Amino acid sequence: MHVEHLLRLDSLDLTLVWGDESLLGQEIGGVTATDLEDPTRFLQSGEIVLSGLVWWNPADGPARTERFVSALREAGAAALLAGEETHGEVPRELAEACRRHRIALLAVPAHTSFRAITEAVYLRQWGELSRRPSDLYALPENVRGELERELERGASVGDLLESAFAHLGTPPCHLLTGSGRTIARTATAAELPARRASESLRGARGAQGTTLRVEADDSDFDAWYLHLADEGQVPPRVLHEIAEVLGRHRRRHDRRRASRRQAGQELAALLGIPHADTNALENALSSCGLPDRGGYTVVVASATPAAEEEGADAGSAAAALAEALSHLPGISFAVGARPGGEALAVIAHDTTAQGMTAQDGAEGVDRTVRAALGETWPLVHACRPTSALYAGVSEPVAGPAGLGAAVGQARYALAAAARTAAPHAAHVAAAEDLTSLEALLAGVPDDVREVYRTTVLGPLLRGGRSSNALLLETLEVFLAHNCSWARTAETLHLHVNTVHYRVQRVETLTGRDLSRLDHRLDLRAALLCR
Repeated sequence: MHVEHLLRLDSLDLTLVWGDESLLGQEIGGVTATDLEDPTRFLQSGEIVLSGLVWWNPADGPARTERFVSALREAGAAALLAGEETHGEVPRELAEACRRHRIALLAVPAHTSFRAITEAVYLRQWGELSRRPSDLYALPENVRGELERELERGASVGDLLESAFAHLGTPPCHLLTGSGRTIARTATAAELPARRASESLRGARGAQGTTLRVEADDSDFDAWYLHLADEGQVPPRVLHEIAEVLGRHRRRHDRRRASRRQAGQELAALLGIPHADTNALENALSSCGLPDRGGYTVVVASATPAAEEEGADAGSAAAALAEALSHLPGISFAVGARPGGEALAVIAHDTTAQGMTAQDGAEGVDRTVRAALGETWPLVHACRPTSALYAGVSEPVAGPAGLGAAVGQARYALAAAARTAAPHAAHVAAAEDLTSLEALLAGVPDDVREVYRTTVLGPLLRGGRSSNALLLETLEVFLAHNCSWARTAETLHLHVNTVHYRVQRVETLTGRDLSRLDHRLDLRAALLCR
């Protein structure tokens, strides 16, 4: 395992403060945690050093920092992982010392425990050892044979999990996705809420246990993790061999689902065509295993990678959306990726429940979808927190013929979600959330907003004149106070006559009459388009 591998583990959320390619390529030989000012006698060459920086004090000057970092260099440490919890950040003085002595420096956020880092290193080392050619296995021969037979029979992942841990006394173990969704659990494992499971996977404060990722052809959003609540119950090499079996099951399972995923792609492509043929839509829905009659809700999502993740897989949004919807038990849906990093899901309404009318069923599923997305979307986003993850939800539609309009609604809500959310955030917006002029305009494309803004506000936007800025400020305050001269003057600390003069100038330059409601709305909308 190399230093750079730690940076790639989303569960640790480490940040590179300083280090070049050669330093990040160093192999990790072990882990030492210390807060001694001079840890020389406890260090071994090739180790990474974990320090909470309790020894550092800004009032002590650079001597203490120099002594600590030079000790790491003399011992041949592979890297320093500095905790941010004690001081709120990694001191600049420490970064400069590491640069001088050529020690890679990584920042450890407060929510990542040193235990999680230590486990990540040693579990990876055990995994690399177990993957080397060898006739020796950690799992007993009879257990390996039984697992192989169950794989061939197509046993469920739950049966595999139970059989794999039976010879160890069936310790409590969960098979989880990155967002905390439980795929399977042993009979001794209690139900684990998704939020708590997600926190455990990320080593949140107070979280305990051992976690190991199951290697498969997956993404950060739908990866599987073995999670044992208690540490030390299962030898690391045994855990890796069990994970390998589950990985083989996952790959077979994914191959069997390939045709369903292709059907979802075809449905998404068809819904991208304006005025798609209803018969073709019905056939596409049936191919996805969805009813070709009844009500539907459409969700459109986008996953925008951070700048440093440019080139991330094009199916990220589809994987994220499928994972979020999989948290909903009993919901039938199909997901497909669209050009430009967009994903589209069609959710079928179950209107056959006893005592439910079609309308009641549609509204019930719709409410469930929106509530569940609001709860699970942040958990899915936590799988790749440096990306921006947005979703838009349509109103329910009565049949396949209404899907085109539902896609338009969902895309509009998606644009509004993306515009109103903070960078690298997770946000879900629904068509019914567009209850204000500001929310409505948020979904308008940027180029259209710019044209409208410049057309309506005209000369007020011309640069080089401070008076234009004053007029814009006056207009905004005047409209915000329901065109009250007195309150506008009070807010801006102006005489009422000055407000009258400025408003008249605005009317002259824009050609609008602020005594008319429609003209007020025009100008308000233009201001919101900035």
